[in-house]
Amino acid sequence: MTERELLYVKTVADEKSLSKAAQKLFLTQPSMSVCIQKIESNLGIKLFKRTSNGLILTFAGERYYQIATDILKIYSDFEIEVSDINNLKKGRITLGITVYLATHILPVILPAFKKRCPNIEVLIIEKNSTELDRSLSSGEIDFAIMHTLPFHEHVHNLTTDIYPLHRDPLVLVTKKDHPLRQFALTQDGREYPQLDLSLCEDEPFIMLHPEQKIRQITDLILNKANIRPVIALTTKSYETARRLACEGIGITLVPRQYLNIFPGSFYPDYYFIDEKHSPYWTMCVAVQKNAYVSKAAQLFIHMVNDKFGSTSIELNRAKEEL
Repeated sequence: MTERELLYVKTVADEKSLSKAAQKLFLTQPSMSVCIQKIESNLGIKLFKRTSNGLILTFAGERYYQIATDILKIYSDFEIEVSDINNLKKGRITLGITVYLATHILPVILPAFKKRCPNIEVLIIEKNSTELDRSLSSGEIDFAIMHTLPFHEHVHNLTTDIYPLHRDPLVLVTKKDHPLRQFALTQDGREYPQLDLSLCEDEPFIMLHPEQKIRQITDLILNKANIRPVIALTTKSYETARRLACEGIGITLVPRQYLNIFPGSFYPDYYFIDEKHSPYWTMCVAVQKNAYVSKAAQLFIHMVNDKFGSTSIELNRAKEEL
């Protein structure tokens, strides 16, 4: 099995189509078809079967795919190591990051990184945190900057090492002078007053999409407060949720770190939530377990940690606590 053959089978499996795989690899469809047939002939077994949903892997194909993925990752790691041998004179890092963290972090870090490593190519993959988990597992990205659950909610991950950067609270957002305001408690030295979340039981909620980490953590918080929310509407944008809450469509939960990304004319009221509900998430760096982390990637991660983190990152091992 050559590297090219491994790549052909993996791409066809990912795309579920000979024509799409051929287009992605800059081949003609007939050429791709002949290559796959040759691979199957040499193996003496079928790797794909046709269905109404496109080409899917046979049992043997699934094993080939897994091995191909592992071998191609080894090739990729070797290329990164060669870049290190060349003292970062050339190379590439593939960074996964959420859209809003990209807005917050990259304008600060990327110019400084490019000044120090002008010949290192930086590929940026923007997805939500759940999608980034999958991209790490598949080897699509070298590392991710994203959010994860509070440490006591975090399930031990067999495929990913998590390095915490910063714990950020989620705040409750209501329209200005909402009737709930009368129950808020002002605390010395705190930016916002605190509100008993149980008072929100009958309020309509504006929620994020269920696949997004903000929604998952919001669900955890409301569950701890024994609230089954009446959902006024669902959106994929926390900023849309924040602005709609400002207009009185409902109330919502938004990470404190995100409040200053979009300045404008929408000024709601914000409230901290009691610590017993674990109202926070953790910004983190996530790396595929046992993966090689290049010097360029390590430098980028440490620059992010120096500017935005509150912990010391050791990339040779995962932290046990978040």
